[in-house]
Amino acid sequence: MTTRTTETTVTFRHPFALAALDGPQPAGTYRLVTEEEQIPGLSFVAFRRLATMLHLPADPAPGDTRPRYTSQVVSVDPAELAALLAADAS
Repeated sequence: MTTRTTETTVTFRHPFALAALDGPQPAGTYRLVTEEEQIPGLSFVAFRRLATMLHLPADPAPGDTRPRYTSQVVSVDPAELAALLAADAS
């Protein structure tokens, strides 16, 4: 079975809270990792999402060269994350 991992970042302009988190998180840029597997038996290539993981804490501010290490990774609901990002943008 073929799998793929996509790494992106998401930026929150305001503090936010997710059901998977114990409390509010500060505004900032966060690393987001999505793992997917290929759906076999189709006449075209398609993938199904297996996991969406948000890495905490926020990445350093631009120009901050101090090394930062992720202290926690949480599995998040993609629909909840999309709704929060849309609300944050408005």
